[in-house]
Amino acid sequence: MSFYISSLMVAIPIFLVLIGIEIVAAKRMGIHVNNPADMISSLSSGITNTVRDGLKYGLVIISYSWLVNHLTLYKLEPVWAAVFVAFIVQDFTGYWLHRLNHRVNIFWNRHIIHHSSEEFNLSCALRQSISDTVRFGAILMIPAALLGVPASIFAVLGPIHLFMQFWYHTRIIDKMGWLEKVIVTPSHHRVHHGINPEYLDKNYSQILIIWDKLFGTFQPELANVKPVYGILRPANTWNPIIINYKHLWQLIQDAFHAGSWWDKIRIWFMPTGWRPEDVALKFPVDTVENPFEQKKYKTENSLALIAWSYIQMTLSLIFMFIMFYEASEHGIFITGLIAIFLMINVFSYTSLMDGKKYSLFADGIKVSILCFIIFYQNISIIDLNMSLKIFLAYSIISTMGTFYFLKTEVRLNQVIKG
Repeated sequence: MSFYISSLMVAIPIFLVLIGIEIVAAKRMGIHVNNPADMISSLSSGITNTVRDGLKYGLVIISYSWLVNHLTLYKLEPVWAAVFVAFIVQDFTGYWLHRLNHRVNIFWNRHIIHHSSEEFNLSCALRQSISDTVRFGAILMIPAALLGVPASIFAVLGPIHLFMQFWYHTRIIDKMGWLEKVIVTPSHHRVHHGINPEYLDKNYSQILIIWDKLFGTFQPELANVKPVYGILRPANTWNPIIINYKHLWQLIQDAFHAGSWWDKIRIWFMPTGWRPEDVALKFPVDTVENPFEQKKYKTENSLALIAWSYIQMTLSLIFMFIMFYEASEHGIFITGLIAIFLMINVFSYTSLMDGKKYSLFADGIKVSILCFIIFYQNISIIDLNMSLKIFLAYSIISTMGTFYFLKTEVRLNQVIKG
């Protein structure tokens, strides 16, 4: 089991405890920071990202290991100095990748999920991408490679650096005095998530705020401008998998409809949100023009459905850890199928909160995957591994639950903005 997955065994319980503390603290402070459906969507996004990362699915254009093996000019000693340089390089790289994700059309698809929540709380920190499957960030880590910083340091530092970005996704912590000048604080990051004109494309730093100040993208939180959260083209769904590819689908459609071949090519590399003039006129998209007139996405879900979705999410999290724990026993192929099962499961219950009938179709695919695993292993249900028996029983029960809620939630399809 990789360090990343092992560290999640510790980090996830801590994250959940902190989310619970935030809920209690916000309630006592009279601040509304949570919407149950939104929280389920956020946490479910975290599950899909962990499943994807745990399987190391993706394409690395250039790896740091290759760079350090071919470019090292000087072996930096001692270890503490290598760790210090690694941290600075990791944070510098994070700033520029983050900025690139915001500013270039095709790369925005890699990051849109993180900004898609119209709330701002600790759970939305876990909205992490599954669409950033092509990795190229190592090219920005050449300074560390030149100094011979071992790849093993980044293997440990990477998850820690990521986890350190969790705490500042909150509204319950005000400005933090002199720390505002050194590190990224909740105030800084509220600005980053704001869709207000004053706040757009600001505060890309991840741990040290110095990068924004150095490269001209810093913006303090203004007392008279309350941040409005979300994205300028609202997702209007609780389904994190759809959100992950929403922008990419829009780009594909726009490129197809564009009359000019030049527009078909350059749309991918233009600033985020750019569309050819002819396409924008013929095919307008819903866009937030005035943040203070934002109408948040909302569905009329019963308490029973919300409770059911929380149960589905919790079981998905448990099944995810079972999948990682038994990965060596099942092998790459079966583990990959179980990962697809979990992705489709998230797709199903979050679509159910949207009131979409295709959630039942997704459940059918889940059952089919497990039936294929049984057929592939050529054994009877009785002889199945215990975890696969649990998966099969769960998939049947969850399918029945989906059918029940689609039938009984009379108002489920009545989407309300407000």
